[in-house]
Amino acid sequence: MSQSEWADKDYYGDLGVSSDASKAEIRSAYRKIARENHPDTNPDDEQKLAKFKAAASAYDVLGDEKKRKEYDEFKAMLRAGGGRFGGAGFPGGFRRSSQSQDGFFSGGAPGAGGFGGAFEDGGLGDIFGGLFNRGGAGGHQARPTRGADVEPSITLGFREAAKGTTIPLELRGNAPCTTCHGSGSKSGKQATCGQCNGTGYTSENRGAFGFSQPCSNCDGTGSKIPDPCETCSGSGTVNRTRSITVRIPAGVVDGQKVRLAGQGEAGPQGKPSGDLFVSVSVREDKVFSREGDDLLITVPVSFAELALGDTITVPTLDAPVRVKIPAGTADGRTLRVRGRGIPKSSGKHGDLHVKVQVTVPTNLDDAAKSSLRTYAQAEKDSGFDARAGWAGNPNK
Repeated sequence: MSQSEWADKDYYGDLGVSSDASKAEIRSAYRKIARENHPDTNPDDEQKLAKFKAAASAYDVLGDEKKRKEYDEFKAMLRAGGGRFGGAGFPGGFRRSSQSQDGFFSGGAPGAGGFGGAFEDGGLGDIFGGLFNRGGAGGHQARPTRGADVEPSITLGFREAAKGTTIPLELRGNAPCTTCHGSGSKSGKQATCGQCNGTGYTSENRGAFGFSQPCSNCDGTGSKIPDPCETCSGSGTVNRTRSITVRIPAGVVDGQKVRLAGQGEAGPQGKPSGDLFVSVSVREDKVFSREGDDLLITVPVSFAELALGDTITVPTLDAPVRVKIPAGTADGRTLRVRGRGIPKSSGKHGDLHVKVQVTVPTNLDDAAKSSLRTYAQAEKDSGFDARAGWAGNPNK
């Protein structure tokens, strides 16, 4: 996919991670989406197929450090009101036209190629930016085209995270002005900027080159508010506390970020809001642990229950279940109970894995000791030797 197609993509949103997510977080998010939406397990679900493809495209870029850096720089340039470099005949950075509508630099005499790679770190972009105070850090910065993302953190109990829950959150930041309903204008109207004629940036020619920068009169928006709202001074936002209810889906894991599109800070003058990324921490449970969508539990049992077989009651995330222990079960064996694990997005559940562990009695009365000695003698008389097949048996 070319950079020109990146403009309308939100790869971080497609994976449900924030823009500062680590490489491991990006990989984990992609694998989870791919596993839940793979076409092999959802052959007739077009919506899941589309989500799978979007995640694959996102990971193709964000999973590669070089591509991710280019994508981040490209999106940052768009947010700043700039455009992109490149054009036919000018590898690496220049366009042939004398006035660019989509880049900080344009122009150059015909055939003036050979500037390939010049705009990489420390190249001509930095040089010209310093000379003319255009573009880059030295230029006029455009007003944001959307609100800021918000990333609060919450801590859930193991069972809350496994089953899903709803939590209230109080967030403080930019919210739509209630006086002007977020428009920034008393009348709700905006006028075209006379300095840039609504384009959002101004251009000028310096010899063979053309330079573009966000319009200083309208901050790159292309419009002006003739009657600013007195409450928000024309910004369309005010800083206040708001309360929202967040639905945490079943099966979230420790460190996962849950994305709520459009629930971040309000954008200026009616622009789209940012996203809300809720970072989830999960406390350990005294009874359960998990492995993927499977629930793990270790249950203490007696020797007699393993040797003779029995049926025991085991807790789950919901109602307890009865689990049959076959006669002759070895200590440490794991028994599977299907469909009693973590809920999946597909509506199905993982499995419950029950590990049995012998608890040795320490306070036997005389009658119990006598019975146990009788059993031990009967065990020897039957020819049973617990170490018969052991490689370290000295009597072999």
